[in-house]
Amino acid sequence: MTCLFSYADSRAAMSTSSNLQTDLTPQSQSQSQSDAPSNLKLPSSRFTFWLVLCAMILLATNMRSPIVALGSIAPVVQEALNISETQIGWLGAVPMLTFALGAFVSPAIGKRFGLENTLIAMIALLTTGMMIRSLIPTWIGFLSGTLLLTLAIGFANTLAAPVIKQRTPNHIPLITGLFSLTMTVSAGIVAGVILPLSAQVGWQWALGGWSVLGIFAFIIWVLLRLRLGSSNHQPIVPLAKGVQAPAHISMWRTPFAWQIAIFMGLQSLLFYTVASFLPSIWLSKGLPAVSAGQMGSIFQFMAPVAILSLTWLVNRGRPIQALAVLAAVLNVIGLLGISYLSVDLAWLWSALMGIGCSAIFTLCMMLFSMRTYTANQSSELSGMAQAVGYLIAFFGPLGTGWLHEATDSWDLPLFIMLVLMVINVGFAWVVSRPVMVDGKKI
Repeated sequence: MTCLFSYADSRAAMSTSSNLQTDLTPQSQSQSQSDAPSNLKLPSSRFTFWLVLCAMILLATNMRSPIVALGSIAPVVQEALNISETQIGWLGAVPMLTFALGAFVSPAIGKRFGLENTLIAMIALLTTGMMIRSLIPTWIGFLSGTLLLTLAIGFANTLAAPVIKQRTPNHIPLITGLFSLTMTVSAGIVAGVILPLSAQVGWQWALGGWSVLGIFAFIIWVLLRLRLGSSNHQPIVPLAKGVQAPAHISMWRTPFAWQIAIFMGLQSLLFYTVASFLPSIWLSKGLPAVSAGQMGSIFQFMAPVAILSLTWLVNRGRPIQALAVLAAVLNVIGLLGISYLSVDLAWLWSALMGIGCSAIFTLCMMLFSMRTYTANQSSELSGMAQAVGYLIAFFGPLGTGWLHEATDSWDLPLFIMLVLMVINVGFAWVVSRPVMVDGKKI
């Protein structure tokens, strides 16, 4: 396939379908065209844009912060609760499993009760989980709170894309990019301040105090629901003349859905593995402990650079296929550098992987909306891809740690990771082709 896909192409492709609120059959399409009121009044696009943007930013502040906060304060929590390292390890592994579970069940629940209603309930659940971890200072209390909040985040991960598609279809790259950027920046801020904060106010307040962000998010989402209505009660906007509405598409039987699921899963596997072991790997390569730790920070700090650059380039109409392949290639170069090239350029190899991982995640979030016809399809694609993706990612840190212990070397784990990232370059090319989820060309 030689033609490349740009944001301008996506807007043209979506202009006849992005306002649909539910999947339509051809028969229901015909009925909706004849029954739709001629004086249908939709909310102001400017008002909707700013309301959705504020809601998404507040939601994003709660999406990674609770997970990152635990990692930064784990030794303090371990000592306070008198729990083992194995139990701390389970707290680190639980999120990927509950993310996958939330992604699997959320599309059906969001379709049944409405995207906004479901997200309001999940924000309340997330905030409750954050409070439980601090108010019940026991192993069971901490585990229960973590299960609740990570399940809620799994729902939010999936339902964010269809809300963006449904409410602001002409601003998908912009709002998706800002959503992803806010997740990264807020997580970085929390990671940096929570340990010194715990020394001042105690670990319970330092960890649970961030639940105020959940309360703010809850308020703005209730306002959005009251002003814009629920997604499952929106009037159907007629399709343009001559446009066929797609029949129901099963994401679990669609090649494109599996391709983007594997693409996202391999990226997540690399991200969580590198986030867990990068300082240890560089330490084994001869870097001093302080420098090795700084490589982990460089890897994380590249996320804003990647997200802002990708969002700007897509909005400028740069070809998505080229951007996807470039991001995947950066991961390959970074792994080659860590495995076989100069340690003096450790900062460069770490930075390249940080850019590649963050760009691929943000791009996948965009594609969930840009490659589907309706909000329901966006939700189903997002749920299927993230359920599969997080299950793949779950085995990254576990498998890498096991191989390292078995071989007493990072060589084999890094080589396997390199092979997987080379394969992911091929998936980058395939998932970014100018085709919709059902395989129709744009």
